[in-house]
Amino acid sequence: MTSPTVRGTPVDARPLRADAERNRRRIVDAAREVFARHGLEAGLNEIARHAGVGVGTVYRRFPDKDSLVAAALDEEVARMLAVADAAQRSDDAWSGLVLLLEEGLVLLSSNVGLRDLLLSQRTDPLDDGPEHLFLPYVESLVDRARVEGTVRPDVTVQDVGMLWCMVSELARHSVDLAPDAWRRYLALFTAGLRAGAVPDVPPPLDEEVAQEVLTRWIGLGGTRAPGAS
Repeated sequence: MTSPTVRGTPVDARPLRADAERNRRRIVDAAREVFARHGLEAGLNEIARHAGVGVGTVYRRFPDKDSLVAAALDEEVARMLAVADAAQRSDDAWSGLVLLLEEGLVLLSSNVGLRDLLLSQRTDPLDDGPEHLFLPYVESLVDRARVEGTVRPDVTVQDVGMLWCMVSELARHSVDLAPDAWRRYLALFTAGLRAGAVPDVPPPLDEEVAQEVLTRWIGLGGTRAPGAS
């Protein structure tokens, strides 16, 4: 699998003066905290205030918001990819799928910005942003689980993506009140994916219909579940 990257406009790679490097680090640390708490809708003015610098200083170090997002969230994306790698190496696909969902939600529930980034709505179908890094893992685990007979034969990647999106939305709104509330609902939902564990249910949504439902639910410019095209 490829290494995680967060796209952004390249910045000058020349070494910075000590004071400039300190400012850059303050900005990145502030952005990491602000994005984690408020998501990627947070503006550069808010980040500058949190860092204790002027917004002009932010623009001198980061020519656009994408480059700041890249610097602030690359480590979090790497942690998420490490979870996906561990899930892929599981001896059985069901355990790997549950690991990816559970540990992924631990990271997403504590960082709104990471959730926004990985479940982001992209308008470019050829976009190679970090949210697309995880689709091959989900596809592989679902395919393996079908072969092993541990998931319902009609389970799709879109089902898993929808589940992840729903539970992560719950986690986002309950993290301050009941940080582990999402675990109950993840357990209930994943039980419905298991082969032979539940009665017959209606067939899954068509992929295009599933994407439209997500778009209407979350709104334009909102988030998209992994696996939804």
